Amino acid sequence: MASNIITLTTDMGNKDYYVASIKGTLYSKSPSCNVVDISHEIKPFDIAHASYVLKNCFLDFPAGTVHIVGVNPESTEQTKHIAILYKGHFFVGADNGFFALLCDQDLLEQVVEIKINEASDGNLSFPTKNIFVDVALSISSRQSLNAIGLPRAQNSIVRKQLFRPTAEETVIKGTVSYIDTYGNIITNIHKNLFDEVGKGKVFNIYLTRAGYMITKIHKKYSEVPEGEKIAIFSSTGMLEIAINKGVEGSGGGASKLFGIKLNDTITIEFSDLKNKQVV
Repeated sequence: MASNIITLTTDMGNKDYYVASIKGTLYSKSPSCNVVDISHEIKPFDIAHASYVLKNCFLDFPAGTVHIVGVNPESTEQTKHIAILYKGHFFVGADNGFFALLCDQDLLEQVVEIKINEASDGNLSFPTKNIFVDVALSISSRQSLNAIGLPRAQNSIVRKQLFRPTAEETVIKGTVSYIDTYGNIITNIHKNLFDEVGKGKVFNIYLTRAGYMITKIHKKYSEVPEGEKIAIFSSTGMLEIAINKGVEGSGGGASKLFGIKLNDTITIEFSDLKNKQVV
């Protein structure tokens, strides 16, 4: 089932030698493996950022791909190293809450606590290289997860609670969960919730901190003039607030223009009128 593709998601950046050392170790031990970088620009120790990035792209890879997660990877008594099978993909990392953010627990297929290299006298201060690489290669070589570690219950993974959108009869309150390279504001409000509460009604999207309001959902950025604010549902179904073509300067866009930051509140209010413009 496993493929020869191994992906890397870390918070190590590209300035230092760390990522190159991981890749060199992978290729030294398995020259035929195919290593793909997801991102090395995850904010340090930020498992929410890491889960958002990986969650939105891992299904684009073939089933059986092995995903190494090197974000806050150190093992402690409370934070064990685990490998999981989820939606036909394998993941290797620390049980620090990341997997609970990545996965629907009810769809977890298998969880094991890693034993490879854990009891060795080697240097465990760099577990992404010295532990996760061997685990990923073992999985990629078609070893079962049971050969890598001890089975654990699917509901045993460490859970981290993030703010979830709340919905009343005519109001949805969500938060900004991510800001991308373009400064686009991605919320935690999914299209399914929007449709369920809105039922085609007229609505106002309030950008609470900025005092701005949006009254229409578009399908693509180019439907508004350059420099104009826009709300769309992204390819992953989440409500996104953007500026078409952004603003001048690196890191511009809606976040900079509106002064909106992570965890700021986004409110949607619906009226009883039907909105024929909603697409």
